[in-house]
Amino acid sequence: MYNNRSKFLTLMLTLGMIFFYVPILMLIIYSFNYSRIVPVWGGWSVRWYEVLFKSEEVWNAVVLSLQIGVINATFATILGTLAGLAMVRFGRFKGRTLFGGMLVAPLVMPEVITGLSLLVMFITLKQLIGWPAERGFTTITIAHITFSLAYVAVIVQARLTGMGETLEEAALDLGAKPFRVLTFITLPRLAPGMAAGWLLAFTLSLDDLVISSFVTGPGANTLPILIFSRIRTGLRPDINALATIIILFVAACVAIAALIMFQQQRRARRDEQIASQGTL
Repeated sequence: MYNNRSKFLTLMLTLGMIFFYVPILMLIIYSFNYSRIVPVWGGWSVRWYEVLFKSEEVWNAVVLSLQIGVINATFATILGTLAGLAMVRFGRFKGRTLFGGMLVAPLVMPEVITGLSLLVMFITLKQLIGWPAERGFTTITIAHITFSLAYVAVIVQARLTGMGETLEEAALDLGAKPFRVLTFITLPRLAPGMAAGWLLAFTLSLDDLVISSFVTGPGANTLPILIFSRIRTGLRPDINALATIIILFVAACVAIAALIMFQQQRRARRDEQIASQGTL
């Protein structure tokens, strides 16, 4: 009975993986298609990658997306780390439940609602104080920080919970000031989680379409917006090439983040073993 159940679960998992990854594999293969008509195979070629790299519009979208991604990831990491520290290290404080609920709300809120609410906020601010004068780089960056910091906060909270407070309490008992404990003990041990959060926030920013489409303006096209606007008129081989590059880039970011988290877990287990040996 157990073997039959295991085989069934393995089969379902395999079919799910095939359903998910085969279309991505087909997209990558057809990005090397010589033919201008996507469904018609015309032989292997890199002509569409050459067309892609000569497109000024694409390079502008790449530069804009990278700028937004770096700024978003940096600020999201700072704010998410502070939020995670408040939730785990500050104990019970007034409004903690409300703060925690608002912190994770972007994780469960539909992106359409988030984008629409941010659009209404920016329009209202423009009417009241004249800022922002136009929607574009600044509004997209603020919108991305809004939802990215929630993901960073969750990662930081998990890391802080797994770290424990033994070393911090020992440093305080030996006379170290709280700020010194934070900068010399807590943050260095938290660094792998922060790095993983930064990479995740950067990847989320590079991938976002729905929220960006609400808060952007004329001439401010990120890569996802550019891709979506081009495929509305039909499939294009150069878009397959662009999508392939994005897939490989995002996969590399995810792999780096996974490696950092793996090393973080190994370091945490090693610290626990050292602490247990010291106790014995």
